[in-house]
Amino acid sequence: METLHLIVGLGNPGGEYAATRHNAGFQVVERLARRWQAGWSLEKGLKSRLARAELSGQRVLLCQPKTYMNLSGEAVASVAGYFQVPVAALLVVSDDADLPLGELRLRGSGSSGGHHGLESVEQHLGTRAYSRQRLGIGRSATDEREIRDYVLSRFTEAEAELWDRVLGRAADQTECWLTAGLELAMTRFNGAINTTKEQQ
Repeated sequence: METLHLIVGLGNPGGEYAATRHNAGFQVVERLARRWQAGWSLEKGLKSRLARAELSGQRVLLCQPKTYMNLSGEAVASVAGYFQVPVAALLVVSDDADLPLGELRLRGSGSSGGHHGLESVEQHLGTRAYSRQRLGIGRSATDEREIRDYVLSRFTEAEAELWDRVLGRAADQTECWLTAGLELAMTRFNGAINTTKEQQ
């Protein structure tokens, strides 16, 4: 039987957070669910909203933790454990305020970089050796280390068109990770969106 792949988008549940920068992970898995015509269901026992799909013979489970960002690891560990998903088949998608808006970075492991959602995932899985895709949301010119208000803000009208293309490219990279593997997905899609290249 094919290994089940788990793609987790990090974010906060609730309509007031839906379009915020911190919900980049939620937005990517929602984009994938629409592409794959996968329906969502609430799994209260697993503290998650899940959608099942298949791509090129790969079975995929999309996940949105319902625990709020700082406790994301509770849901990730519950879902991965219940469905017996190996760490090698896990991808966690998050925002990253230390990357410029429009930049993607996929890695096979690494530190949390101070991201509380990734910290929680690492804590509950007991490892850093899982793939993570970070979407750059930039920082405001005035903030320093306290960026809570910024990450919980919505994209400006000027940023919205770029962000829509970021989500599309992140979804493309995720599909490449599923079908062709981590290395090719990193090589083909990591980096900033090139406006000329994207419009060809």
